[in-house]
Amino acid sequence: MLTIAVPKGRIFEEALPLLARAGIVPDESPSATRKLIIGTSMPDLRIVVVRASDVPTYVQYGAADLGVTGADTLMEHGGAGLYQPVDLAIGQCRLCVAAPAGFDYRDAVRRGARLRVATKYVETARGFFARKGVHVDLIKLYGSMELAPLAGLADAIVDLVSSGATLKANGLVEVEEIVAISSRLVVNQTSFKTRRERLAPLVATIRDAVAQAQSMNGVTHA
Repeated sequence: MLTIAVPKGRIFEEALPLLARAGIVPDESPSATRKLIIGTSMPDLRIVVVRASDVPTYVQYGAADLGVTGADTLMEHGGAGLYQPVDLAIGQCRLCVAAPAGFDYRDAVRRGARLRVATKYVETARGFFARKGVHVDLIKLYGSMELAPLAGLADAIVDLVSSGATLKANGLVEVEEIVAISSRLVVNQTSFKTRRERLAPLVATIRDAVAQAQSMNGVTHA
């Protein structure tokens, strides 16, 4: 039995059409069941539903053979023990630095000020600011990141941004983009070696499904 770990929510919903093109259809809708293990149209493949931040850990330790998760989660995790063979081109957004509209972020950076930055992406943010030579105190939060500057907890935040509507509603603006984000297929390195006969064709089928979806959407690659 093969196991694929997928997070419930936006990523799962966007992954469903890709999985269907690859011949993987859940026995039950993930939004209509409380089950955390769901069978599929492939008798030897099941889906486990986990938190997005836990997908790399399940795959790294072999509780799942493969999984779907965002590049942001993988950067924070470090990617140990994982192959990342396919960019699924779903869950697209960007990881950004944002600050209150009235705060002159660029001037503060230019003056060498020590900034307080709230984020759940502590390791990614630490590396980003270190490469730029910006002095920061990182404050780890798990939600409602936009509240931190409003409450005086932080000067800026590092968070995922899609439309930017939530930032705007809370008086924040993007001041720097760190990296574009999309969801990736990840595979346990040991599983890929020991179960290659089954996993390699499955990965290839998912890769083809992504290419078909991009072709239908008019996306081309050089």
